[in-house]
Amino acid sequence: MDYKKVLKSRKLRMAILDILSFIPDKAMIKLQYKIKTGRKLNLKDPERYTEKLQWYKLYYRDSVMAQCADKFDVREYVKEQGFPEILNECYGVYADPGEIDFSVLPEKFVLKDTLGGGGSSVIICTDKEKADIESFKKQMQYWVNTKPVKSGGREWVYYSGKPRHRIICEKYIEAASDMGLTDFKFFCFGGKCKYVYVITNRRLGQDAEIGIYDRDYNLLPYYRVGEGKPVHLIEKPQKFDKMLEIAEKLSARFPHVRVDLFCENDQITFGELTFFNGSGYIEFDPDEFDFILGKEFVLPPKNN
Repeated sequence: MDYKKVLKSRKLRMAILDILSFIPDKAMIKLQYKIKTGRKLNLKDPERYTEKLQWYKLYYRDSVMAQCADKFDVREYVKEQGFPEILNECYGVYADPGEIDFSVLPEKFVLKDTLGGGGSSVIICTDKEKADIESFKKQMQYWVNTKPVKSGGREWVYYSGKPRHRIICEKYIEAASDMGLTDFKFFCFGGKCKYVYVITNRRLGQDAEIGIYDRDYNLLPYYRVGEGKPVHLIEKPQKFDKMLEIAEKLSARFPHVRVDLFCENDQITFGELTFFNGSGYIEFDPDEFDFILGKEFVLPPKNN
């Protein structure tokens, strides 16, 4: 069941989740997994990728994961790993939208909630002269006024310690294709990439074409339920091997992380690091791919 279709207001959903924050993480995750997938969650002997993601949330902690979940703080981690050149140009990071001087920003730019995800936490401006700046400010004010809450997925990286919603303003990346940016998401386990999502024709916050490839860039007969199947085959980037190298270096510290990169006009640009892909409430067609991914995910010893 997709409760976002029932409760369309994100503000209302966040308020309800805040009220339910008293429910222990394990109980909430089991409930959410059942609601989202229709299956009972197996935490004692998980085999599915989606089950292991729930285990990962509950039983493994690394403070660097929280740093890397923040869209601004992760930049320092990328630099430390030796890849400052792949960071998108950052015009500024702000605690309040009132701090932003729009007069000095270029015609095109992107604004993001540093703790956000999905289409509701991104503003893309392609023509500043025609943009509704007041609407932008209103949306960003909502971001910074929203305290980090325990979502139904209980992804601790977004609310542990002292996280805060801020606004990051970055350079707008020009797409080389009329299908928009192509997003390469490298699924890495123990520092080794095994599979890649190749995403194009994205409608922000709605859907996209998602192809699932192996590390040798062979398109596989597996699909993510709820997303579009690949209609347009995307050629292997000339710098794909370099992208693999970067993804594996950035992922080496973690049992599992998804490394997102872009490659437009032969320029590799870092996107983000995601530890709990789809919050672990995703489904594949055919279902066997959940088990195939699960075999790659070797769970670490519990440390929480």
